[in-house]
Amino acid sequence: MQNTNPPTIPKPSLVPMGLTIGLGVFALILALAGYGFRLLAGDSLGAVVRHAFVVVSFFMMVVPCLFVGGAKLSNKFQGTNIQTRNAITLGFLISCVAILSIMGRYS
Repeated sequence: MQNTNPPTIPKPSLVPMGLTIGLGVFALILALAGYGFRLLAGDSLGAVVRHAFVVVSFFMMVVPCLFVGGAKLSNKFQGTNIQTRNAITLGFLISCVAILSIMGRYS
C-alpha cells in the first residue's frame, strides 16, 4: 500500500501581530516625542513640521522597508525563508533602538 499523503511542510514561524503593531506604535510615539517641546521652546511651526515629516517618515517607513527588501533579496538569492512580517517587526525594533540611542545621546 502506497502513502498518498503529500509530505507536510512546516508552517513558518511568525512574530505575533500584536508585537508588530505595538512596536510600530512605540516607534511612532518615540519619533514624535520631542516636537511638542520644540514648539514650546519657540521654534516655528513650519520648521518643526518639516523636520518631523523627515524624521517620522524615515523611522516609520524607510527603515522597515529596508529590512523587507533585504529579506526579499535574501529569500531570492540565498534560499532563506524570512517572512515579511518578521522583517517589518525587526525594522520597527531597530527604529525604536535607533531613536532611543539618539535621544540618549542628546539628553
